[in-house]
Amino acid sequence: MLRPGRHLLLGNEACAEGAIRAGCRFFAGYPITPANEISHRMAAELPRVGGYFLQMEDEIASIAAVIGASWAGAKAMTATSGPGYSLMQENIGYAHMTETPCVVVNVQRSGPSTGQATLPSQQDIYQAKYGAHGDYEVLALSPWSVQEMFDLTLRAFNLAEKFRTPVMLMTDGLIGHIKEKIVIPEEVETTERRKPAGEACTPFGTDDPCLVPEMPRFGDGYKLLVTGSAHRPTGVRDYTPMYHQMKVNRIREKIMIAIDEVSDVVKTELDDAEVVVISFGASARPSYGAVKKARKDGIKAGLFRLRTLWPFPEKLVSDLVDDAKTVLVVEMNVGKLAKEVERVACGRSKVASVAKIGGVLPTVEEIYGSIRRFA
Repeated sequence: MLRPGRHLLLGNEACAEGAIRAGCRFFAGYPITPANEISHRMAAELPRVGGYFLQMEDEIASIAAVIGASWAGAKAMTATSGPGYSLMQENIGYAHMTETPCVVVNVQRSGPSTGQATLPSQQDIYQAKYGAHGDYEVLALSPWSVQEMFDLTLRAFNLAEKFRTPVMLMTDGLIGHIKEKIVIPEEVETTERRKPAGEACTPFGTDDPCLVPEMPRFGDGYKLLVTGSAHRPTGVRDYTPMYHQMKVNRIREKIMIAIDEVSDVVKTELDDAEVVVISFGASARPSYGAVKKARKDGIKAGLFRLRTLWPFPEKLVSDLVDDAKTVLVVEMNVGKLAKEVERVACGRSKVASVAKIGGVLPTVEEIYGSIRRFA
C-alpha cells in the first residue's frame, strides 16, 4: 500500500489502492483484459494488510466467493470486464436479493462477445442496471481519471456498506490503463455496515426510515438464513405475494429515497449554456475540451458530467433540459445514455447523440463540430 502523497499510477492500480484504503480485505477474481492490473496489485498488497486474495476458476466462482466473504464480515470486491461481467449477473442478482454489500469493478472493453479485447468502450451501462433478472435498483459509479479511480472506488465501498447493496464501478480500458498523477490523502473516511446491537436481529427487515437492516455475520451466533428465494424479514423462505412485495419494494426504495445523496455530478460552464453536453467516464474528457473550445469561440456550451450513472439523476437532467436549447450526449456505445436523456426530456428540448464505437474515443473536434451544429 502506497504512502500518502503524490504518485504516478495506472488507473487500475489506483482502483486497488482505493479499495485497500476503504477497508477491502478480500478479493476474488479471474484473469481478463483489461482489468488484470487490479488483480495483480490486490494479490501483492492484500496479504501485507492481513487480507486475502483468491484467483478463482472462473468469474461465477469469483462473485460467489465475494458474497460469502461479505457475509463472513469482510469488505469484499472483484474486478472483471464485459464477458466476465455477463457471467457474474446471476450472483449479482443474488447479492441484491440478499442485500450483500460488495463492489464489482467492470473495466469495460469493446464487445459484444470477445470483441476488441484490449480496447475500451462504455457498452455495458445497461447491463449494470438491467443485467440481473427481477426488480432492484443498482448503484453504479463512473470515474474519468486515475484520481477518480481511487476516489470512486473508496466511495463505492462506502455506499455498499451504508446501503447493504452491491455497487458497480463502471470504468473502461482507457481509464484503467492511462497513467496519471494522483494524490493519496493522509486519511480517508470509511463507512461500516450496521451490525446488530443486541441478542436479537432481523437481518432482512427494519423499522428504520433508511430501510437498511442491520447485518449480522456468520459465526456471531445469530440464527441466520441467507437465501435468494423470496423470504420473510427473518430470512425464512416464504413465497407469498405479501412478503415478496415487501422485500422487492424495500430494496428498491432504500436506494431511491437516497437519490439526492448518491447522485454525483460535475458541472462546467452551465450557468448560461444553450448547448449542454452530457457525458461520463472517458468520453467526458474530450467533451470537456470541446466545451472549452466552444467557449473560446463565443458559443454558450457547458458540460454535465455524471459520476453516478445509476440511479439516473432524472430531476437534475430535467432541470438542464428546461434551460438548454440542445442537449448533446457523448458516449462510447450506440447511444444508450442518450435514450435515458430523451426519456426525461419528453420533447422539451432537442436531444442529439455523439455515439462512437470501435474502441476509440470521440475526438474533441467531433464533439466541437456537433456543438457548433446545434448552437
